[in-house]
Amino acid sequence: MSASEFSKRLIAWQKTAGRQGLPWQNTSDPYRVWLSEIMLQQTQVATVIPYYQRFLERFPTLADLAAAPVEEVMPLWAGLGYYARARNLHKCAQAVVAQHGGEFPRDAALIAELPGIGRSTANAIASFCFGTQTPILDGNVKRVFARCFGIEGFPGTRAVEQEMWALAETLMPARNTGTYTQAQMDLGATVCTRGKPLCARCPLADMCVAYRDGRTQELPVARPKKAVPERESFFLLMRSPQGILLEQRPPSGIWGSLLCLPELPVGSDAASYAREHYGVVAQQWHEQTALRHTFTHFHLTLRPLLADVTLLPQAAESNVRWLNASEFEAAALPTPIRTLLAMSHG
Repeated sequence: MSASEFSKRLIAWQKTAGRQGLPWQNTSDPYRVWLSEIMLQQTQVATVIPYYQRFLERFPTLADLAAAPVEEVMPLWAGLGYYARARNLHKCAQAVVAQHGGEFPRDAALIAELPGIGRSTANAIASFCFGTQTPILDGNVKRVFARCFGIEGFPGTRAVEQEMWALAETLMPARNTGTYTQAQMDLGATVCTRGKPLCARCPLADMCVAYRDGRTQELPVARPKKAVPERESFFLLMRSPQGILLEQRPPSGIWGSLLCLPELPVGSDAASYAREHYGVVAQQWHEQTALRHTFTHFHLTLRPLLADVTLLPQAAESNVRWLNASEFEAAALPTPIRTLLAMSHG
């Protein structure tokens, strides 16, 4: 099958069977397309939609986002995970205002220079919004390519990724670029899925190497397995009539800029640490049910220590807040911390 036939089939399929009603479709506004692309990284569509809608209600334009402090951005991302995306989103909006007069550049290479935007995302923005002939290579496209063309090797390796980029360039049509780009995303998300691909509904089935050879479960080649590190940490659940003590994390690192239960440094005594750093005297500490949370590169076991505390007559740190249960929902809390708080009030 020729490259033109490949793109022709996908474009035709998209018009009849692809997704049409997603809230970020049918727009050429780079801000909305960019926001959706960042939110959809490592996150399912159904999860993203309510976050996307709430985000636009608060920040309807890129200028609104750029002008807001990052402390107002993070609560709208809480629970979505991969929080560096939100920090980079804010930095990117400010960079577009400072460097490009508040308008996304039309050149994909210039878009890719902005914070938090890689080659594939930049190309998607340029394709959807400016009609450029710029291919994408996200996880869905890699899966379609690996199966359809029988590409061996883990797609995350440099050699395989370069092979796929070259193929993506060859297959890119000169017209209907936005429809073709969306078709690739939709085919991988709804038909050529990871676990149980719906090959009977695929417009490329008669040319697919994996389907022909019965290798849809083998391709793409999985990431080489390696041991995932296990970590554990104690978190202080300090309870007073004012609520539960939470502190804002540093801007970088895990849960950057989010509110979190204080994390007890390794080897520290909980009572002494609470008194010295938070100005509280704790009654007896009680270890609560542990919670195991999986990040991309490690597993973390969170071990909460609960104590009723009394505040000493001294100034609290500026990054400390006391919240009651009614305020948890609106707070910028990481998902596992929100879960621990719910468990403690269960």
